[in-house]
Amino acid sequence: MVRAGIEQGKCIKVIATETRPALQGARLTCFELKNDRIPVTLIADSMVGYVMQKKLVDKVIVGADRITKLGHTFNKIGTYQIAVLAQKHNIPFYVAAPKSTFDVNTKHEDVIIEERSLDEMVIINKKRIAPKGINVLNPAFDMTPPELITGIITEKGLLLPPFEESIKNLFKNH
Repeated sequence: MVRAGIEQGKCIKVIATETRPALQGARLTCFELKNDRIPVTLIADSMVGYVMQKKLVDKVIVGADRITKLGHTFNKIGTYQIAVLAQKHNIPFYVAAPKSTFDVNTKHEDVIIEERSLDEMVIINKKRIAPKGINVLNPAFDMTPPELITGIITEKGLLLPPFEESIKNLFKNH
């Protein structure tokens, strides 16, 4: 989507979050954007509220790993907090996902969130950064409820609320 916007002559600057704990945003997103010569600024995940408060963001676009029939969206951990902050600052929050991401047969309550290894949280560069014996909570994903989502962008077009209806139409018409 970003590439297409640039090709259409739009002035796009991306603020990418580092995406802890595996830092995919820093390693992958920034690499791809820089490789395509798209302006990108990397921030820590905890800086999202700051950049929104400073009016450095005019819309949010995130990906999705799974979207249920009611529009509940599962994505990398931290997506939900970005959606909450976007709502607080009146910033449109979009999810970009192909039709294959939709799981219309599973209720959002039944989606199991993967709990990742504690080593991802307590070890950096083979060095332990946290005391042994502490409890670690390391979910890989979170769920953004549909009421925080402005629209879902698919290869078939933009889906708008109510998502139950627009998602049903996506599968009925295509």
